[in-house]
Amino acid sequence: MSLEYRSPTTDEFATVLRAAAAAFGDEPKEDDIERQRRLMPSDRVLAAWDAGRPVGVTASYPFELTIPGGHVPAAGVTWVGVLPSHRRQGVLRELMRRQLDDVHERGEPLAILWASESVIYGRFGYGMAAPVTELDAERNAFALRDDPGPRGSVQLVTADEAAELFPPIYERVRGERPGMLSRSDDAWRYGRLADPEHWREGSGPKFYALLDIDGESLGFALYRIASKWDGGTPQGEVRVVEALATTPEATAEIWRFLFGIDLVVRLKSDAADPAWPLFLMVADPRRLHLSVSDGLWLRLVDLEAALHARSFAAGDPVVLQVSDDVFQRNAGRWTVGAEIVRSDQEPDVALDVADLASAYLGAFSFERLAAAGRARELRPGGLARATALFATPLPPYCPEGF
Repeated sequence: MSLEYRSPTTDEFATVLRAAAAAFGDEPKEDDIERQRRLMPSDRVLAAWDAGRPVGVTASYPFELTIPGGHVPAAGVTWVGVLPSHRRQGVLRELMRRQLDDVHERGEPLAILWASESVIYGRFGYGMAAPVTELDAERNAFALRDDPGPRGSVQLVTADEAAELFPPIYERVRGERPGMLSRSDDAWRYGRLADPEHWREGSGPKFYALLDIDGESLGFALYRIASKWDGGTPQGEVRVVEALATTPEATAEIWRFLFGIDLVVRLKSDAADPAWPLFLMVADPRRLHLSVSDGLWLRLVDLEAALHARSFAAGDPVVLQVSDDVFQRNAGRWTVGAEIVRSDQEPDVALDVADLASAYLGAFSFERLAAAGRARELRPGGLARATALFATPLPPYCPEGF
């Protein structure tokens, strides 16, 4: 096959987006196309063209990702798909390689994504970097341990009001939590707060709830209600899109509100915080029915820049032997500690760049990686020293797919 690889023109943007949707057996609505024109720069879209028609696509949003000790530019990879007529012919591999080269040229040390199929991305150097918790809770079983009673108040606001009130709360949380993403005004209005009917999947409209405690806005929730009645009794569910708060007390109160919604029997969320304090706050955590999903994946595109951008805990330095089949610039020995430098010393730990990505935000210790066969200790104490350096107070969390 002789294919052309390039970004679409302005006039071709909609055609490429339709091809990306078709790879998933779907088609975008007209408002989806206009929404993506606002959110996705066309020069960050890469398509494979066969006789003038797009047959494979990938793209990336320009994000800023919170990492331990700061923030770093990151390419939010999305729209990855190849039409059935052109699969298993190397198109996806070529798209991904070209995209990673482009990300590097843009000076973005990291690429991140949510995987439609988790088996795909390891071969391109991505590793699980911020797992999430899925919630399927029994509403009537909710009760807080040693409950002091409700604090503060919750009010429902409009989408326009939420666009003004929610971002400052989000930024307070994002500033301290690895794995969270920057949100522009357009990302709020045309992404997180938007509510086109075809996004509802059988539920009602999106609601916007704001929590105030002692006159200060400390939390918010986005949710929908899927109503259902059986034999005259309510069997509906609350579908939580996002619920964030700046303090443990505010976390308890925003979830107290959500669990207090009437005419439902379950609360569901597919991206809850893995360090959710509510798990330890409730009287019966089992009835929350929590499970773990892979969440955010990360690729260290420029390993040296990524390591320099991150802060490390106090501890003795460690020498990592890193392999990278895609980018030889990342491969080799790296001393990590007070300084980040290439090293000629004997390595303490050996691992692939994809597995280092799983430790980069603090999701997995090096001992856990080794137990899973994803890291090897080459010198005694190497795993422990690496874990101490990469440790974070809380695991990373990314509350939104893209």
